[in-house]
Amino acid sequence: MKRVLKGTEPASFTAWKSSANDEWIPTYPTLQNPQKRELHAALLREQGSLCCYCGREIEATTSHIEHFRPQEHFEALALDYQNLLASCLRETRPGNPLHCGHRKGNWFEEALQISPMDEQCELRFKYLQNGEIQPTDSRDLPAAKMIEVLALDIAYLNNRRRDTIRRLFDDEFIASAGNEDLEYLVNVIRAAKVSDQKPFDHIIARYAEQLLGR
Repeated sequence: MKRVLKGTEPASFTAWKSSANDEWIPTYPTLQNPQKRELHAALLREQGSLCCYCGREIEATTSHIEHFRPQEHFEALALDYQNLLASCLRETRPGNPLHCGHRKGNWFEEALQISPMDEQCELRFKYLQNGEIQPTDSRDLPAAKMIEVLALDIAYLNNRRRDTIRRLFDDEFIASAGNEDLEYLVNVIRAAKVSDQKPFDHIIARYAEQLLGR
């Protein structure tokens, strides 16, 4: 899971919500362009055009606005910017494996949720050199559930993560890298501006942390 630092909602979205009157109340289904397009763009900017769940690259044409707490169960949060994220997959197509926001759908169980806005969310998952994702703590039921619900363990994502990990963490690097090298790598990635982050950078940082025993 990729941590998301929420920013401030776009002014056009705020103004649109504030235009409610006795005859009209703004709802998510009535949100149209340009406000919806500007909202989507703001979410992409604050996430560095990376999916909030898997961390792959996304843009407006390959992503959708995700409600962390689903509209079906949390109607009052449907227009709450703090509940909105950008998740990969713009459309669902027959035969294509679903993952992340579209796979999660309207599922929500408070006791089993891990939010991308949680400061510690990335630490609750670990990665194998073959790209597989697992809970850091085998007893962490929410982490296991999020992997299942978001389908973060499908072959496509495992392969993308494997290729990312192996590009840096080959046998030679692992054999020669010291703790200072790993700490430097973690610090550079964690301190990078959102706009400078690359797809699956958080996995590189997490893998280095694992080698450090975290």
